[in-house]
This record gives sequence, structure tokens and C-alpha cells, in this order.
Amino acid sequence: ALPPAPAEGRAVSLEQVLAAREARVRRQREALTRFECPVLSLTLVTPGPVKDGPTPRALMEAALQTLEALFRTHAWPVSHLELHLQATGPEAILAVETGALALKRAASGLEDAHPLGRLWDLDVIDPEQGSLSRRELGLPPRRCLLCGAEAHACARSRAHPLPALLAAIEERLRAYRRARCKGPRPGGGRSGAPGPAEGGGAHPEAGSRGP
Repeated sequence: ALPPAPAEGRAVSLEQVLAAREARVRRQREALTRFECPVLSLTLVTPGPVKDGPTPRALMEAALQTLEALFRTHAWPVSHLELHLQATGPEAILAVETGALALKRAASGLEDAHPLGRLWDLDVIDPEQGSLSRRELGLPPRRCLLCGAEAHACARSRAHPLPALLAAIEERLRAYRRARCKGPRPGGGRSGAPGPAEGGGAHPEAGSRGP
């Protein structure tokens, strides 16, 4: 389980979000250089100024558990996993020993089919080709949480009020939890993937395996 989040996360500024994005890109490049295999960058769909709290932590934990089961199913070794828990939102970076296209296809499948997949951003970066897009796989753009239109269009136009978006996220998480209580836990136990190296105090190499 992830460390508990503050009961009420604090609002972050645009400058903090942009700085977190720059730091994430830097960590992605470092992982690509060190491990020489595709990198999966996991972030969350968190509209509004509050990016951390119990709901984002729960979404991140569910994503990591689902990815762990995916990698176990495909027998894809994870060379490195680092987790960063911060005011701008939880995020993780994983170096996965498989083909980038296969990884992107599997990640996109989770985004489209998993009950919480719409709330995850699973970006795959190849050491040579760079970031892979859904378009390269012939997949349609992601859809809005509320109306089913193209998500980017609704975000740009601010088509929906923030409270409605946050309520939709909470309802998806509640429905997922209810479904899990009624049936067996998908994926079973834990795999041999390395544990996360938590950001914000933990040593960056903890939980990773050298090349």
C-alpha cells in the first residue's frame, strides 16, 4: 500500500505543474539512458488545482497493481520502478524489458478497457523513437469522462464544470471498489517486480535493479 495522503490536498500553481513536468521528462531521459529499454511513464487524470489526496493515491495504487499483473502475464521483466508522491500528483516511471510497440499496445488496452483506465495516462517512450502515440497504433483519441467527446477538445474548451468532473472520478473509483469487494482480486498476489523507489526523501536507486 502507498503511504497515506493528506486528507485534503493543497492546491498547486501552474508553475509547479510545469516544473513537475520538466522533472518527469528529465527522469524519463535518465531511465532511458541507464536501462536502454522502453520506459512507461504513469501519471493520473486529475483536473483542477488539487492533484494529491486519498483519491489520486488510490488511483495510483490500482494502476501499479494492474501493471504488475500485466507484466507478470507477459513475462516482461521490470528493470526499474520509481514512485514519486508529491503535491503535483503521484507519478511513476518503469523501465520494462520488452518491445516499445507491444508495451504501448498493452498500455493503451488498459487505458481503454480497465474500469479506471480513463483516469490513467500511460505514456511509453522508446530509447530511439521517443514517445509513441495512440495514433501510431491506429487507436482513436481518448474520450471525455462525461460526454464521450474527444477529451482534448473538452479540456481546451472547458466544456464541463470542475465539480462534475471530480464527481465522475469519485464515482468511477467507488464503482471499482464495489466490484472488487464482490469478486476475487484480479491478478492475484505480487510478482517479482522491484518495489517502488518513493520520491520526496527515498534514495532514487532504492527498489531498482541495475542493468
